[in-house]
Amino acid sequence: MSSSSTAAPAAPSSPSAAPANPRSRVILASLIGTTIEFYDFYVYATAAVLVFPHLFFPAGDATTALLSSFAVFGAAMVARPLGAVVFGHLGDKHGRKATLVGALLTMGIATFLIGVLPTYALVGWLAPLLLVILRIAQGFALGGEWSGAALVATENAPQGKRAWYGTFPQLGAPIGFIIANGLFLIIAAALPSEDPSMPSEAFLEWGWRIPFLFSVVMVAVGLWVRLRLVESTAFSKASEQGKLKRLPLAAVFKDYWKQLILGTFFMLATYVLFYLMTTFSLSYGRAPAEPAEGALPGLGYSYNTFVLMLIGGVVFFGIFTLLSGPWADRWGRRKTLIWVTLGIIVFGLAWVPLLSGGFAGVMAWLIIGFALMGMTFGPMGALLPELFPTNVRYTGSGISYNVSSILGAAVAPFIAVALWQAGGGSPFWVGVYLSVMAVLTLIALIVSKETKDVDIDR
Repeated sequence: MSSSSTAAPAAPSSPSAAPANPRSRVILASLIGTTIEFYDFYVYATAAVLVFPHLFFPAGDATTALLSSFAVFGAAMVARPLGAVVFGHLGDKHGRKATLVGALLTMGIATFLIGVLPTYALVGWLAPLLLVILRIAQGFALGGEWSGAALVATENAPQGKRAWYGTFPQLGAPIGFIIANGLFLIIAAALPSEDPSMPSEAFLEWGWRIPFLFSVVMVAVGLWVRLRLVESTAFSKASEQGKLKRLPLAAVFKDYWKQLILGTFFMLATYVLFYLMTTFSLSYGRAPAEPAEGALPGLGYSYNTFVLMLIGGVVFFGIFTLLSGPWADRWGRRKTLIWVTLGIIVFGLAWVPLLSGGFAGVMAWLIIGFALMGMTFGPMGALLPELFPTNVRYTGSGISYNVSSILGAAVAPFIAVALWQAGGGSPFWVGVYLSVMAVLTLIALIVSKETKDVDIDR
């Protein structure tokens, strides 16, 4: 296959290409950065369901306000490919370390500023406008964060363990979710509401701001860890040999466009599943079983109860993320992901039976969904970087990962609410939507080649 196809195997790295960073530093730097980034992202996702429809949009139809909040949520996904291009260019030209620090600072500042925004009641339409701007800044930062963290992990991994090392930046997603939602849960418990379907007045007035402001502490810790990194042997070697590209973006579109397309569709089912299980599920789980006129019916759980259920499911997300790495190293990324994607297709068609099974059925739905999420998300930390050579790896993997966010995550919550509404309150069509997206991912995996034996130093 030509250079524009899926990467072909190459000779293993020589002993001189030993990792430049100690194992503990690699794991911590790749894990803590993505944990912070996903914490910031989840804080917004939770607030998009719980707070922003009430505070940043005019009073009126509850479903319209929720859809508006999700539209702002999706704006960040549109900004992510731009972040991937900018940070990818810098990362492929000047190294991974400085780029990762810049992405972390951008995300932290944007998240903190959301925590001090005025509401619609105070400044009118300026409030949602500022929210959109800062949300776009969050997306821009995350567009550069993930691929850099994945490269830190995979370019410093021992031979035969790249997929396992690649799961550590992926593990930041469940950990960030647990920290963000756990903090919201603690605040909501400290500021209880008489109406379980609505936050308390104190929570809406100031309590929701605490998780956004707390991000400053986490960013400070992440910066301390990342500033201690040195460049990977793969990047240093490419720089010494004069292989770096003046315009990595042009090079990756010219020579590796097939990898870009495949990588984008590899991630599609992952993104749709990810945001249905975290964002849509919170809306559906909290919606009253017998809602007021104009609202959509759901499972009727209180916020505190359903978030605890979500956290229980996300534990399985973390466990299966770690398990997926050794599986992908042993059996290959492609074979592992084909089986997992088939599981996602079946899972999407089983939504109604599971969600009709009471508490046990809902917990089974959460556990199965998040376990599949871990199994599909974990190997991506190695698979996408392996598609590209060192001199365009940051740009290529970042674009694939983040363009898929538009096709999957940016529209997933919005489409899910529309399908929920079209189905008269039933989630059946939402599950079908997930299965259809998984079929597209399955096709991409079937036509691709295995990458686990490629030389990461190429």
